[in-house]
Amino acid sequence: MKKKLRKKLIYIRKKNYLDISEKQIYYISEFINKNYKNKKIIGGYIPINFEYDSLNLLKLLQTKKYLISLPVIKKNFKMDFFKYSFDEPLYVNKLGILEPSKLSKILMPDLIFVPLVGFDNNLNRLGYGGGFYDRYFEKSSKFKKIVKIGLAFSFQKIKKLPVNKFDKKLDMIITEKDFFI
Repeated sequence: MKKKLRKKLIYIRKKNYLDISEKQIYYISEFINKNYKNKKIIGGYIPINFEYDSLNLLKLLQTKKYLISLPVIKKNFKMDFFKYSFDEPLYVNKLGILEPSKLSKILMPDLIFVPLVGFDNNLNRLGYGGGFYDRYFEKSSKFKKIVKIGLAFSFQKIKKLPVNKFDKKLDMIITEKDFFI
């Protein structure tokens, strides 16, 4: 069921993709600055396949002295976040996704912006099915509480997602129209 739903939602996202306005980026950065001032390490992602583009938001947060980290894919569907600055090069991994150098420092984010394929009112997230983020959240929860914020378009919301015991809820989802908490 998830596989079919994922395919449908990716198709819808591709057909309805929106550019994120500077105004929206500013509002999100101000929200982060006001509500998560003590969360200085931000985990982000390089958007692929018509995902909500977080790059300008990450750039703005970097200018406000937040440290940026991006995921690096490892074996067995695992990943870590590595320090990144926008003046550094990115490298293509085996999945064709850009990521920072593995020679960079591993940083466990205080707050992570999470890409998603779909979401529901209960802050459940549908990803691509590899479980990378769910595994990372499980592993990191042993060390600290990470704020998990999904970035999506409003049309990616569905009434109820099928979930299992491995799926980790998000703390919040931000769309171009609303904040879901």
